[in-house]
Amino acid sequence: MRWYVRELTDESAYDRYVTHVRHERPDAEVPSRRDFERMRTDRQEADPRQGFRCC
Repeated sequence: MRWYVRELTDESAYDRYVTHVRHERPDAEVPSRRDFERMRTDRQEADPRQGFRCC
């Protein structure tokens, strides 16, 4: 149940990102969760296909 809720709310996105970075570029520095969320939010707001974000 916990796994399902994490996937549904996309809470596991950071974990998937860390796994991807470590696999593709083992020597790269992994950003903190806070930095990751900031990058993700900036990317979503810059893409007009994401729609209007009210909050």
